[in-house]
Amino acid sequence: MYGGLSLFVCFACLLPESGLAAGTEPAAVLPPLDLRNGWAGHLSLLVMVAAYVAAMFEEATELRKSKPMLLAAALVWFFVVLAYQQQGNDLLAVTAFKTNLQAYMELLLFIMVSMTYLNAMEDMHIFSALKAWLVSRHFSYRQLFWITGLLVFFISSVVNGLTAGLLMGAVVVAVGKQSPRFVSLGCINIIVATNAGGSFSPLGGISTLFVWQHGMLDFTEFFKLFLPCMVNFLVPALAMHFALPTDKPAAAHETVKLGRGAKTVMFLFAVTIALAVGFDMALKLPAAAGMMSGLALLQFFYFYLQKSARGNQYQKSEFELFFGGNDMKWSRLEANGHDIFEKIARLDWDTLLFFYGAMMGIGGLGFIGYLDGVSHFLYGQLSPTLANILIGLSSAFVDNGTLMFAVLTMHPDIPPGQWLLLTLTLGVGGSLLAIGSAPGIGLMGQAKGQYTFTAHMKWFPAILLGYFASIGVHFLVNAGSF
Repeated sequence: MYGGLSLFVCFACLLPESGLAAGTEPAAVLPPLDLRNGWAGHLSLLVMVAAYVAAMFEEATELRKSKPMLLAAALVWFFVVLAYQQQGNDLLAVTAFKTNLQAYMELLLFIMVSMTYLNAMEDMHIFSALKAWLVSRHFSYRQLFWITGLLVFFISSVVNGLTAGLLMGAVVVAVGKQSPRFVSLGCINIIVATNAGGSFSPLGGISTLFVWQHGMLDFTEFFKLFLPCMVNFLVPALAMHFALPTDKPAAAHETVKLGRGAKTVMFLFAVTIALAVGFDMALKLPAAAGMMSGLALLQFFYFYLQKSARGNQYQKSEFELFFGGNDMKWSRLEANGHDIFEKIARLDWDTLLFFYGAMMGIGGLGFIGYLDGVSHFLYGQLSPTLANILIGLSSAFVDNGTLMFAVLTMHPDIPPGQWLLLTLTLGVGGSLLAIGSAPGIGLMGQAKGQYTFTAHMKWFPAILLGYFASIGVHFLVNAGSF
């Protein structure tokens, strides 16, 4: 049945479109409509504001943030397309929707592969082994403060901030059982280091990935932010250093055995990142294409692990896999941790769907024309430098990925140095408040009662000083990019 359907679809794709086949000219495309002062624009703006407010109060309402955003995005484009249909031509609106959808799909595929690799490495106890090694080394509190900060600074350049932050946060909580002050300062340091480290690499976060994906900066240009990001981390870290306890925690001995194939998975992850960069720079293909190639490598390696695994495991034939069979027996094969689709299923789908709603909704508001007005104010009446600094400060309250996509939708005409400045400020601005970034929110739950919003606020002046110091260093070392 499926083979016949596939042949039908392929045959249908070869046929000419009905309008052209009949010899008719394609419909003329009208210029964009100004919907800002009409019912469609007002309703779209209203539902997006309501959806974002609902997402901000997710913890209070217990309503996952993706739900209002998905509904809002659907309503925005329903209003837009309906308004265009009333004018007799909806082709422009449909094309705009597809353009925004393509941008989201590239982001989704990139993150899906990256997180699948991270889940595979977690199942093979790679992160647990690193944590056990650090805990057992009998470092002093001050040494652990700097070791965890520097490690997470570099790890977050290739691993998403929440994962990197929680990994080092687990180390801080494990060794700081007798020192709440160390846990509090260690968590603040990890948050600042994570956000700073994720800002000098296009792989470090959603906002940097957006800029790279949209072609505003080449892959290698992001590394110009290394020194500014390092300064952003060092300034508050040096201030907190003198408030740390000077003694050593009791060493805890724990042995963690890496899973079979762990080193190969780490190697394949490095190859996958190289493929993503190579596809983008050499072939001019989306980085997601290289990531999907890397996912294929991981799937083949897991197939090898399945086939070469020892023990009494039942293997289904191709016939049984296609037409069904004894699911209880098949579950024994999946239980050995070699099911790649289980790792894909464990992605943070709530956040990924939230970004779909945010990107499509903001894209809709941009198509309506609202973001043009904001862009004219920020990058016309204000200087680009002041605009980027203010946008970065606002990332302490609003998700930086959403803000970055909004700016990209505005299409400001700014030089590479300003794009780097925006990338820097949006990346590190979330460190100003405990709720300003995913690592901060995650560590408040992980170190509950020890790392709090109030404890973070006590070091707000030092973090703010690091924020402006990093901007100053950026203007100093990257003056040629402006």
